[in-house]
Amino acid sequence: MRPSSPGAVIDAVADVPAAVDVPGWSARFDLISDPTRLTLLLCLHFSPGLSVTRLAAAAGVPQTVVSQSLRPLRNREWAVVEKVGREHRYRLVDESLHTLLHTIGAPHAH
Repeated sequence: MRPSSPGAVIDAVADVPAAVDVPGWSARFDLISDPTRLTLLLCLHFSPGLSVTRLAAAAGVPQTVVSQSLRPLRNREWAVVEKVGREHRYRLVDESLHTLLHTIGAPHAH
């Protein structure tokens, strides 16, 4: 097998940024690199529509940590919050993040 010329390699990888949403995936990986945020994401993945109070109890962190951890998800529109009575309930809406959670071994029944 002949080694590729440097020009061929450059040409081959030049299309990668166009084919893959590098900034988007980098942001997703950044989000799941935090253990608390990953725990919250998994809680929402398995039980959509949880309130901050229930997420805090499930993750074992204060409610303020939950709110701060979910803010980037809301800002990027990867999660939505719905007001139900006095509660704010969260749900993931980014399909690629949902698929990524399945890929890392977090399937669910629904």
